[in-house]
Amino acid sequence: MKRRALLRTGACAGLMSVGVPGPAHSQVTDLNDAINKAGRQRMLSQRLAKSWMALGLGVLPDMAGRAMASSLALFDRQLFELKAYAPTVEVKSTYSQLEGSWSNYKTSLVGTKPGKASADAVLTDAAKVLGLAQLGTVQLESVSGKPIGKLVNVSGRQRMLSQRMAAMYLSASWGVQAGPSATALATAHAEFVKAHALLKSAPESTRAILDELAIAEAQFGFFDRALQRLHPGAPDITRMNDVFTTSERILQVMDSVTGLYTKLS
Repeated sequence: MKRRALLRTGACAGLMSVGVPGPAHSQVTDLNDAINKAGRQRMLSQRLAKSWMALGLGVLPDMAGRAMASSLALFDRQLFELKAYAPTVEVKSTYSQLEGSWSNYKTSLVGTKPGKASADAVLTDAAKVLGLAQLGTVQLESVSGKPIGKLVNVSGRQRMLSQRMAAMYLSASWGVQAGPSATALATAHAEFVKAHALLKSAPESTRAILDELAIAEAQFGFFDRALQRLHPGAPDITRMNDVFTTSERILQVMDSVTGLYTKLS
């Protein structure tokens, strides 16, 4: 009940725990863990774009700055872990490519102060990192070959979609690739709704997972109402604040859901 109250009231305490790096000796423990962490890389690519856009727009700069710092550190750590774990030649190749794209993306993110003139480059680099992170996740799911591997992948992808919707909302609001960003937002929205239904109906979903999915669904209702108020090229600070904070709440819940699936055998 305490957890539900925190999420429903919109309190921000604890939201930044998502993406905070763990101990330096942490490593991939098994295939489910690998799929979870590989999928989290997808999310981080979009959370970083969202946070960068927020900083450029003046949206919750303290929160956005913390999200960016923790996400940069976690991406680095998990990339090291996944490269070391890679169980096939194909997976190793993917993570070698991702390492190069990630280096370029980091340069775009931290090389200059967030501003509209640099936003196109950030979105382009974010898309490249997302594509390779998605490929690595799918490859690891294929190695698993088990139904639970798919559920870890799908639930983990919901984290990414929450961040992608928010990033595209901020991008379109700023007038950066406004048309494509609005289209990408609509696509991510439809994919989130479809995947949520799949997770709810999955026979492997436990009572604990279903309870978390119910919280995510309630938060998505708030998120959806905020997203519907998009006016491309006309940023509204209150609406952008709402999108940023609600996307963080959904991320927190879906990270918990993915962790629960990861623990299933």
